[in-house]
Amino acid sequence: MSFFPELKSLAPDTDFYGVGGDELKSHGMELLYHLKDFSSMGFSEVIGKLPFYFKAMSHLENEVIKRGTKVAILVDFQGFNMRIAKRLSKLGVKVLYYVAPQAWAWKAHRAQVLSDTVHTLFTILPFEKNWFMERGVKQVRSIPHPLMLTYKNELSDIPAKPFGSWKGKLKLLLLPGSRKFEIHSLLPIFIETVKKLREFYPIEVHLVKVSHVEDEIYEYFKSDIDVWYESNDLTTAMRNCHLSIAASGTVTLSTGLFELPTVVCYKASLLNVFIFYNFIKYQGPISLTNIIHGEMVFPEFVHDGVNVHQLTRVIRTWLEDERVYNDLKRKLKDTKILLSGEDFSVPQFMAQVIHE
Repeated sequence: MSFFPELKSLAPDTDFYGVGGDELKSHGMELLYHLKDFSSMGFSEVIGKLPFYFKAMSHLENEVIKRGTKVAILVDFQGFNMRIAKRLSKLGVKVLYYVAPQAWAWKAHRAQVLSDTVHTLFTILPFEKNWFMERGVKQVRSIPHPLMLTYKNELSDIPAKPFGSWKGKLKLLLLPGSRKFEIHSLLPIFIETVKKLREFYPIEVHLVKVSHVEDEIYEYFKSDIDVWYESNDLTTAMRNCHLSIAASGTVTLSTGLFELPTVVCYKASLLNVFIFYNFIKYQGPISLTNIIHGEMVFPEFVHDGVNVHQLTRVIRTWLEDERVYNDLKRKLKDTKILLSGEDFSVPQFMAQVIHE
């Protein structure tokens, strides 16, 4: 919630408390729970933490009653926040939901829950506002994607990197994910892909480490990486490199905004794979860049499709076919436009609701 400092300055007499991370804490928010306590990935991990989630939900509800809270700002974390939104709305709390769950992908019934419970729903993808309003959500505001604010200054000066700019040495960025399972599953395949590509091209390998993942996980691949970055240097890494191989996630929208051609990869546990193929009806793209463009701008590979042959094939095509590469770069230039949203101040609106 990057706008929190501004919101706090606009509502200086308001006590903010709840679930947050170190940054929110540093700006004066009272943490009842830390974000890392809520961390889970996929269905199997979520199931194991259900007792904790329900206990935390009841605790937060009791605090709302005890403190006489009038406004709740619910940020992401759909499974948890959709349930607590129901509880809080029954208490007369105005629920500001930031940002809309991807109900258009699966669980479309969540639109009805939002219609019944939220004061205002904030959307960040171009088509979402109309989708939710058509399903009964009355107050919807389309806002710029948070990454547009994060990269506000950097996006005005993106290195061009035309076809052939890698002559001499290709700088390839590896982004193997933010969780141990992803890194264990994907990084070995990424490294083997690099070894295969080095049969054809000189390559300098760059990798962004994630701060909350132990260095030991990366240690095994130390000799295979030429340039290391900390997580707060992602922008520098994207500006420096020509191409990327990345785990599916928000980072693939970052690479889209920085016009960095990216191969998107996704692997999950066996249980999650079973659920993915048997219970989820959504058949569209998984990368946010592809979702907002409405087409496969970035190639995507999932589960067994994530292999050295596929990744090598795509990257060699980009490096050798000028038409394909230029077409991709042309499409990526539109990413910023698609994510611009309305000319609207989220903190000012929230402060207004708080003061009503």
